[in-house]
Amino acid sequence: MTSDILVTGGTGTLGRLVVRRLRDEGREVRVLSRRGREAGEGIEYVTGDLATGQGIEAAVDGAAIIVHCAGSSKGDDDKARNLVRPAARAGTRHLVNISVVGADRVPVVSAADRAMFGYFASKLAAERVVADSGLPWTTLRATQFHDLMLIVAQQMTKLPVIPVPAGFRFQPVDAGEVADRLVELALGPPAGLAPDMAGPQVHTVPDLLHSYLRASGKRRPMVPVPLPGKAARAVRAGANLAPGRAVGHRTWEDFLAERVLSRA
Repeated sequence: MTSDILVTGGTGTLGRLVVRRLRDEGREVRVLSRRGREAGEGIEYVTGDLATGQGIEAAVDGAAIIVHCAGSSKGDDDKARNLVRPAARAGTRHLVNISVVGADRVPVVSAADRAMFGYFASKLAAERVVADSGLPWTTLRATQFHDLMLIVAQQMTKLPVIPVPAGFRFQPVDAGEVADRLVELALGPPAGLAPDMAGPQVHTVPDLLHSYLRASGKRRPMVPVPLPGKAARAVRAGANLAPGRAVGHRTWEDFLAERVLSRA
């Protein structure tokens, strides 16, 4: 293996954009995948599973930089451990990790918290594994991607009446812009916890849904639903937002114009 940069989650929404940008920078890239794939121009695929650790030692061998884009709603800390241990043995010089804005501010305590906001706790646990790994590291916290907001809107608007979490706001950011920043961080020196990255506008959930409904030519009534738990209370208070770090440029409306209106 000759690639000096390994990208985990390199076939996902964010990871594939990171891979493309690293290739644009002229870098040879290795992508960790759970399923075998044929190599592409400048891209090497290696099979491994972060959940079990199988194949990870071979994947990190020779990788001076690792961009860790793989993630899920639970178990991210175990996956991070299965990555950092062999990476430390292999002498990786920089581990770059993606996390979520509010990971340290959204308390996940009760079963209701875990059911709705377990992702925040999972990301925070992974952050701690990375920070305690002994590896030089950088973690970037970003707000939710437009892509995720679109999936949520598509699912919610399938219902004849939409139950809307009362008081929730989001600040969606463009995945491509986050990929740009991750690559910039990966090719620079380890920075520890980098400044948060958020989209240009804060939206209420009804605002997000109304924009999607207009773009898709649909109409649905909405009913506000108060959600229980400490995590929901924190989100209502804006723990998932970073208005002081509204550095993204692409708006939700711009995203919808390309992804929904252009295909109508």
